[in-house]
Amino acid sequence: MAVLALALYAAFLLIAGGMRALIQYRRTGDLGARHGRTGTAQWWGSIAPCLGSLLTGILAPAADITGLMHPLPGLDTLPVRITGVALAALGIAATFTAQLAMGASWRIGGDPGETTALVTTGPFKLVRNPIYTAAILTVAGLALMVPNPLALAGLAATVIGIELTVRLAEEPYLRRVHGATYAQYAARAGRFLPGIGRHSG
Repeated sequence: MAVLALALYAAFLLIAGGMRALIQYRRTGDLGARHGRTGTAQWWGSIAPCLGSLLTGILAPAADITGLMHPLPGLDTLPVRITGVALAALGIAATFTAQLAMGASWRIGGDPGETTALVTTGPFKLVRNPIYTAAILTVAGLALMVPNPLALAGLAATVIGIELTVRLAEEPYLRRVHGATYAQYAARAGRFLPGIGRHSG
């Protein structure tokens, strides 16, 4: 199962990272990567999920294969691992689908001096951050495939980093740039799940 986890993580990087960046470049001449100044919330928010996914997608399976770390007993069952495979595969597909739905507005991170269209259609109609939701689903699936402490630490880092990015960098930026339009959108669409995390501020 650890080898399959490595393969799925490689697919995630290829599809959600490489392929999407290539599509963006062919459409706009830009790869869409924005990481912010070192030490800012945006920077930490981009670094933490990357490190978290590396822990879960590479180091945890490697530790399992080499016998350096064993799975946690309560999670070390075939049904849990099969559920992980399904969640990871679903997450990869959902991440790419949500990325495509953003069209030319897709970015990894954001640039305070840049203005892009506010996307509120497709999966964004119900959830403001479907790409992040799908990415968390992917990493959670990988963690269940190789449920050792490294994998769970990576999942935690991924979630914390995404929360930092959304709450401290992206939402303030969207409020500033799109004003009342974003406020109305945020009041009807959940942050990561439909109906949860809506606000009117």
